[in-house]
Amino acid sequence: MLVAGCGAPAAPGSPTLDRVASSHVLRVCSTGDYRPLTALAADGTWSGIDVDMARDLAAELGARAELVRTTWATLLDDVVAGRCDIAVGGVSVTPDRAERAVFTEPYLRDGKTPIARCPDVARYGTVADIDRPGVRVVVNPGGTNERFARATFTRATIVDHPDNSTIFDEIVAGRADLMVTDAIETRWQAAQHPGVLCAVHPDAPFTDSEKAYLTPAGDPAFTGRVNTWLRTARTDGTWDRLARPWLG
Repeated sequence: MLVAGCGAPAAPGSPTLDRVASSHVLRVCSTGDYRPLTALAADGTWSGIDVDMARDLAAELGARAELVRTTWATLLDDVVAGRCDIAVGGVSVTPDRAERAVFTEPYLRDGKTPIARCPDVARYGTVADIDRPGVRVVVNPGGTNERFARATFTRATIVDHPDNSTIFDEIVAGRADLMVTDAIETRWQAAQHPGVLCAVHPDAPFTDSEKAYLTPAGDPAFTGRVNTWLRTARTDGTWDRLARPWLG
């Protein structure tokens, strides 16, 4: 029998927590193009629910949050390569990401649903309605929105648009008919374009998925510390306080 203080194994440390403690910096990867969770303005200012949450986490760890811009195509590689300590901003829980990095506990349940010009909402209620020749579905490369569209729509035209910050302007301008993205984003964009863009059944999306934060593999102590903070933030009003300016 092991007796405390007499050869008992030490609790495993955390290289991430050690680095944050010594540098007082938490490096946070985010795409900056997924409102209301993350947004990067032209002047370099970051905002969004998950950006504020990351800053709260950093403060909890005695550090400041340093935002590191990434893309949906490179987000996983950036976490694996150690370019950041955590990735935030609407990151969907997927098996391929979970194979190479570690998700925190989910903090948001959502799903894919269309957003279109308001007069066209009734035209795109089902997958069959969308998957027709002549229907143009715009996608941002590298993320789960593109993955869903290419796996689901074989007859509609998939239109690539590289900038997720301006992708909804393609629908407004008539260069695309709709986009399929997470319901939280469709609600936000509809609120920013009242009477122009409308979310299509955001309360009954095509899919059911979870959002979580992504942490490096091999550092369970750090992931556990983030989970402890996240559970508290979800129950003590922190999440609600930070989300209220964005979600109303």
